[in-house]
Amino acid sequence: MNYQGLMEITKIENIADDVYEMTLKGEGAKYISQPGQFINIKINESLQPYLRRPMSISDYDENTIVIVFKVVGQGTEILKNKQIGDQLDCLIGLGNGFTVQEGKALLIGGGLGTPPLYNLGKKLKEKGVEVTTVLGFSSKKDVFYIDKFQEFGDVLIATMDGSLGVKGTVIDVIKKANLTFDHYYTCGPEPMLDALALNYPENGQLSFEARMGCGFGACMGCSCKVKTKPYKRICVEGPILLSEEVIVNG
Repeated sequence: MNYQGLMEITKIENIADDVYEMTLKGEGAKYISQPGQFINIKINESLQPYLRRPMSISDYDENTIVIVFKVVGQGTEILKNKQIGDQLDCLIGLGNGFTVQEGKALLIGGGLGTPPLYNLGKKLKEKGVEVTTVLGFSSKKDVFYIDKFQEFGDVLIATMDGSLGVKGTVIDVIKKANLTFDHYYTCGPEPMLDALALNYPENGQLSFEARMGCGFGACMGCSCKVKTKPYKRICVEGPILLSEEVIVNG
């Protein structure tokens, strides 16, 4: 069930280079049922920017939703400059989230794909699942949430410039550390997801990002081809896709 309503900003914190964590409070938090779901925020009351912005959810409870975003354009610049006490018009409870499974778990986050895995890690820990996390970033200045994921188990880091952890990609880390797992859960840029689906085609749940016009499946703008049917809408049947159904680009 989806919800549309106002959420009040109670906290804004700069946690990495141009990356901000924002806490929202309101009745809509009750409509989040799975880690990996997202919300659609109306950034401004004026005509520009007129499209809502999809935001992944880092954490949630019955009263609050935590989102993490990077300032990359006009919309996120406006969002960064909001004040404590401001209210945002949000569509909440969108998409299908991760399914928690038994067995040793590997969480793999890439950049701004890291936040949706945090609440999932909490759910896995509550179930007694052994969790290892691999996080990939461009550089040390982009890194965040290491301490949060250490709540669940070991955390390994990859940076493309080698300024922290292993120089290279999350795939490099997984292979160098010879990590073993029963299931993996991941969110990040599409090239990373493609590489994971190619190297580990089974037992994976991958969270995809896409440009979304409406957020609830009407505009078809976020449709993608999969092996199991002609297409899936990332905002409705996704954003989580199984590794077995992912068509690797390139």
